[in-house]
Amino acid sequence: MTLAETAYQSLRNAIVRGEIAPGSALKMADLSARYDMGFSPLREALSRLLGERLVKAESLRGFKVSDLSLAEFEDALQARLLVETEALRLSILRGDDAWAAQIVAATYALRLQAERQGQGADVWELEARHHAFHRALLAACGSHWMLDFFEQLYLATDRYRLPILTSGSGRSDRNVVAEHAAIADATLARDPDLACRLLRDHYQATAATIRKRLSVGQGA
Repeated sequence: MTLAETAYQSLRNAIVRGEIAPGSALKMADLSARYDMGFSPLREALSRLLGERLVKAESLRGFKVSDLSLAEFEDALQARLLVETEALRLSILRGDDAWAAQIVAATYALRLQAERQGQGADVWELEARHHAFHRALLAACGSHWMLDFFEQLYLATDRYRLPILTSGSGRSDRNVVAEHAAIADATLARDPDLACRLLRDHYQATAATIRKRLSVGQGA
């Protein structure tokens, strides 16, 4: 892995996980000290993050972490729903046995890790398996563009979801394990209408919690 790639992944994770707060200035000297690397790979990483809308460029002031807002979240959510439901339909149409097996494995791995939560389990391992599950659903869509958009929009919305996951403030009566299983079952049954409806419902349930959190944070 190149230094630029290492810088990109480290910065991206820190921003998405909230380790660097929204709106924070990204000063090259501070980043160089934090990640023990020169300015060149950091500039390359920041340019990539700018393209992903995770950072913003400020005239004469360098870069800063993009702010969180309800409007930005709603925009990213709607784009994600459009991309993922279409990609899911294509995957159901085109997916083979290997794709189906990948979904079964991803669903099982996610369920196992979810059941370990509350026992000192690694929340980031849960998040990695959650990402793997949602990517597996779309893996047979046949479009590199759609998969690239999925990755970008996943990161964009995860900035809002992860603080809830790590704080435990999003606990509710939802059975998220069952939601994932139902999406997987409908997908494997080759029922695109049901699978897409369940996927939308799943995201909208999470979105409701995020909206409530943002409204409280903005004093609404």
